[in-house]
Amino acid sequence: MAKFNLTINGKSQTVDVDPSTPILWVLRDHLDLVGTKYGCGVAACGACTILMNGNAIRSCVTPVSAAEGAKITTIEGLSENGDHPVQKAWLEHDVPQCGYCQAGQIMSAVALLESNPNPSDADIDNAMNGNICRCGTYVRIKKAIKTAAKS
Repeated sequence: MAKFNLTINGKSQTVDVDPSTPILWVLRDHLDLVGTKYGCGVAACGACTILMNGNAIRSCVTPVSAAEGAKITTIEGLSENGDHPVQKAWLEHDVPQCGYCQAGQIMSAVALLESNPNPSDADIDNAMNGNICRCGTYVRIKKAIKTAAKS
């Protein structure tokens, strides 16, 4: 076990865990931030996507030891009232169905728009590649990203 000082959603947090513990389990099991979902455990589905220093990462395979000193943002830290432009666009386009993948989808979209505020269709496809939606809402996801880019 080791102590890690983390900055999550703008707050300083200290956890005492094995250094190889995936950030996903630190968030969910130690900090009660359960918006980030477990999907596959091998970084293939995107349900566990969070932002680390503004970059979309898969928290199920990223050890907590890699997060010390980094700025972590989870879906809970995106906005207090669900009023981030991407979240608003998601609702405007009725993107969520079952909702399981949506936190990861939203975090990937936020990372894209922070690095590229006016993405092309190809940019969106590349950034969202690997975020799987079993409900198949990909067309609405793309529309929502384009709407959020305009706001």
